[in-house]
Order: sequence, then C-alpha cells, then structure tokens
Amino acid sequence: MTSLRTRERLVQRLIEQGIQQVAVLEAIRTTPRHLFIEEALAHRAYEDVSLPIGFDQTISQPYIVARMTEIVISALAKNNKEDRASVLELGTGCGYQTTILAQLVKRVYSIERISPLLQKTKERLAQLGINNIQLKCADGRYGWPQHAPFDAIITTAAATEIPKALIEQVAEEGVIVIPVGDARKHELQVCRKTKGKVEVESVEPVIFVPLLEGVKR
Repeated sequence: MTSLRTRERLVQRLIEQGIQQVAVLEAIRTTPRHLFIEEALAHRAYEDVSLPIGFDQTISQPYIVARMTEIVISALAKNNKEDRASVLELGTGCGYQTTILAQLVKRVYSIERISPLLQKTKERLAQLGINNIQLKCADGRYGWPQHAPFDAIITTAAATEIPKALIEQVAEEGVIVIPVGDARKHELQVCRKTKGKVEVESVEPVIFVPLLEGVKR
C-alpha cells in the first residue's frame, strides 16, 4: 500500500484536480507520507484524505498540501526567489507539509503549539535527514519576528482573520496562504503584500483545525 504505483495514483489524482507544478508533484511523489502517520493507518497514507495524527490534530489531505504549496512556489517563482526563499509555516503538526516545503525552498521556519507533538516530529525529521528546517514551540499567531521578513507564510490551521503579525512579517511582494473563517466555514485565502498594501483573494472552501492561542506542554 506504500508502493511507487500507489504514489503514482495519488499524483495522477492531484493532476486531475488541477495541480500543475512539476516540482510540487515530484515532492508529493517522493515523500513517504506513510512515515508521518500512525502505523495502523499506513495503508491509507496515499489516499487523498486527511487522517488523525493524535493530539486532536490531522495530517492534511494531499490535495490541500499540494494546492497551498503550489500557490507559494508560484509566487516565489514570479519573484525569482525559489532557491533563496525563507518560508514560515504555522502548525508543524506531523511535519508532512513542512517536508514538502523543505524540498522546494532554501529554509523553512515552522511553529507548533503542542510540545509533545513537536517533539515526535523533530525525531521524525531527524531520521529523514532533513536539515533546512528550524522548529519552535510557540503561539504561531505572533509569527517568528527574529527571522522575518519571510518570502512566504503558510498556515495549516484556520484563523478567524489574518493575524496582524503575519502581515507585518511577510516580505514585500510576499504571500500568505491561510484558511480563514469561523467554526462552520473556512476559505483558503491568499494575501499578497505589494508596496505595503495588502490584497486578499479567496481561493476555495476548505476544512482545517482552528488556529489556537497559547502553548500546550
């Protein structure tokens, strides 16, 4: 169930759903998603569905991971920044989205508020030999000002509005990809910052866990 053929079927489904970036599709194809979930669910790793990872969190549906990543990479390519880009991720979770990003940009800074989940993810990423990711346990709503500005910011939890700190910390011509909404409805939004002004575009309806305050030890 984790064979190359199974992965190819997933990639084909993503293409049929409109994912076009070859680099994103290749990252999805080569990343062992079954290593990011519990062994009991490994047989479902290459289905296009979100799955529980404990701590009331989920690993995102591959289509959503690909869609959000494609938006980021397209924005970076437009500004010729792919090889030198630094990206902030809010909601490390199991590290799957983090790992996809790390294959496509120079540096990923990722924040997770649930300490024991982050510890498991640190160990997993170390085993995979990924060394261009910096992790932090913190309240992601405040971003990571020490490493700002970021060429892109991606959020894997839904906010009621785009946090002000993220708008301040994204670089000029940078992009924020974030689900926004209330408990009943979320929309994936793309926020672009140009000459200090912010333009927001709604992309499609999505479902995410909420972006919560504080840190859980």
